[in-house]
Amino acid sequence: MGANSSKSLDGESDGGQLYVSLRMENFGSNSDLIPHIYGSLPIIGSWDSSKALSMERESASMWQLSFVVPSNHETLDFKFLLKPKDSNLPCFIEEGPNRLLKGGTLEGDSRAALFKSKLENQEEISLECKVFISADFISPIDLAASWRAYQENLQPSRVRGIPDVVMNIPPDSNSENGLSPAGLELDLEQYVVPAPNLDKTSLYAANFTEDPRSPFHSRVSSRNFSTAKDSVKSFESKSIGTFNVAKQDNQRGIFVDRGVGSPKLFKQTSASLYNIDLHRVDSETKIMPAAAGAVAAAAVADQMHGAKEDRKLAIVLVGLPARGKTFTAAKLTRYLRWLGHDTKHFNVGKYRRIKHGANQAADFFRSDNHEGIEARNEVAALAMEDMLAWMDEGGQVGIFDATNSTRNRRNMLMKMAEGKCKIIFLETICNDEHIIERNIRLKVQQSPDYAEEPDFETGLRDFKARLANYEKVYEPVDEGSYIKMIDMVTGSSGQLQVNNISGYLPGRIVFFLVNTHLTPRPILLTRHGESLDNVRGRIGGDSVLSEAGELYSIKLANFLEKRLKNEKTASLWTSTLQRSILTASPVLGFPKIQWRALDEINSGVCDGMTYEEIKKNMPDEYESRMKDKLRYRYPRGESYLDVIQRLETVIIELERQRAPVVVIAHQAVLRALYSYFADRPLNEVPQIEVPLHTIIEIQMGVTGVQEKRYKLMDGVQFPL
Repeated sequence: MGANSSKSLDGESDGGQLYVSLRMENFGSNSDLIPHIYGSLPIIGSWDSSKALSMERESASMWQLSFVVPSNHETLDFKFLLKPKDSNLPCFIEEGPNRLLKGGTLEGDSRAALFKSKLENQEEISLECKVFISADFISPIDLAASWRAYQENLQPSRVRGIPDVVMNIPPDSNSENGLSPAGLELDLEQYVVPAPNLDKTSLYAANFTEDPRSPFHSRVSSRNFSTAKDSVKSFESKSIGTFNVAKQDNQRGIFVDRGVGSPKLFKQTSASLYNIDLHRVDSETKIMPAAAGAVAAAAVADQMHGAKEDRKLAIVLVGLPARGKTFTAAKLTRYLRWLGHDTKHFNVGKYRRIKHGANQAADFFRSDNHEGIEARNEVAALAMEDMLAWMDEGGQVGIFDATNSTRNRRNMLMKMAEGKCKIIFLETICNDEHIIERNIRLKVQQSPDYAEEPDFETGLRDFKARLANYEKVYEPVDEGSYIKMIDMVTGSSGQLQVNNISGYLPGRIVFFLVNTHLTPRPILLTRHGESLDNVRGRIGGDSVLSEAGELYSIKLANFLEKRLKNEKTASLWTSTLQRSILTASPVLGFPKIQWRALDEINSGVCDGMTYEEIKKNMPDEYESRMKDKLRYRYPRGESYLDVIQRLETVIIELERQRAPVVVIAHQAVLRALYSYFADRPLNEVPQIEVPLHTIIEIQMGVTGVQEKRYKLMDGVQFPL
């Protein structure tokens, strides 16, 4: 029935005001009737129904009216009434005595609002609605702040009329955009500042794969497996091209994309299928991805329907040396980790170097070297055992990185994985001799196998001899489930073939691979210029730039003109919020695209508040956020995991782009994007430093990810 949440305000009313909120629920059976309020001063000052104040619709079933009165006003005397839209029809007045609010406290019993009416046949009908009445003391300072915020929200948007896509006229080269007062020195290097350590940049990717779990000893005999190879990988990847779905005889060739998620999960029989704790991390339940939205939904679906052996997924690389296997494996690992899947990269070449040394000559890889074959099969089995043991402890996706160039080797792996995980072979094929030669040279320069070889040409000859040994016995994949990437790096004539692939996670992997390539290009990330809400310490909102923010927008325009002056196909992406669009407005010469996905994290009911206000007024929410910023979701808002989910389309498009991209967005969004490129653990995302008025340049290319930061001016650091 009725409810009353008001409180006594004795001792608090000096110099303050009463904020009164009246709400009516469960009203909506007749859309022609609008709830109103009327009564004595200071609400209306009249019991004339024609002067009643209309309530505003808050939701489909809730109407609301709020007002401020002096806290020392003795009595608020009022009633609810329903007025038809047609002013010629009679009103329906609430039954019962008037409602009296004295000193902020509602007198009498709480009750619902009851309305009665008679039909033409004299039959009486009634309508009962819940009402909620509250009164809170507001200090003059809080009242002034609320009024100021209200007035600011009334200001018309400064970006109204700017279309979502803008093709700007190139700037006048003689006028430097007319922005010389905020111009930058020609040498942009003087603005470079130290960046967080990216240990993986420009180094050999296999060095950062998993180490053996225990000292080597022979745990699996390989004498039953004949000629198979294992080599170190190269630094190369693939490019988008035509997407051809191949179908082998007597095998399914259908690719079904059911959304994002984790591998299929074992259906529990001893517990409710609908009572799943997503945060348990023991060995039995570490099967749910650290994710929200589609990933979590898909994982729960397969938890209920998946077979035991399908709950883990092994991506087994196949291909000749210098075809980009390790680069592909590292990139795929980074993507799956970012989505929330527990993923690890196992490189057999690293196992071989640890057990047998890094100075093995090409003869070690000959097909008639039985000792070499035995040794390479042994380390492959050791790496596979480690991956399966990790999966048994809760790991979700293992990337098994080796040449795996013969059917015998692949059969060995499938036999080891039988009943434990699902295997998908990922074969990389390149027929472009120029690309192969480039990769071979990078391999010799970077691989630990040639770290102690002082003469580059000697190392080059040895690696080409090793490659020839593999080519003699190489057998393309035509068994099981597989994905083939054929000449993907060339872009125009590449193909991606899939066979016997189904499920949401394999589908996401295929979608990701078809959009990745090796074209070097920079991606520049920067926050919007300082906003008025930044100055006030308020989160969310859609305020305009401060004076410092406007100055940064000019400096940014000059920076981009100099940094990208030779890039004719670069583009600029912003969010749909004013502060992002206004920061980009002085930039000319590049297309501008607004992305809703780049909007700042939705702070829900906390939008426009300071953290001190949240701590004071919503202490439970404040504590919950401090305990787990990654998963904490603002009431009616978002969490960082929600932000990552909506940014997946942005990541895919950034991977697909072949020209430079400038992203002007917000702190939480850029933290999530940066964590992808830097391969940072998800639990670190909310703490990543993304300062104002600083540009983070991510260089994408064949040697991996490199970072450089430019600080154009000082600004307020405002953590979220």
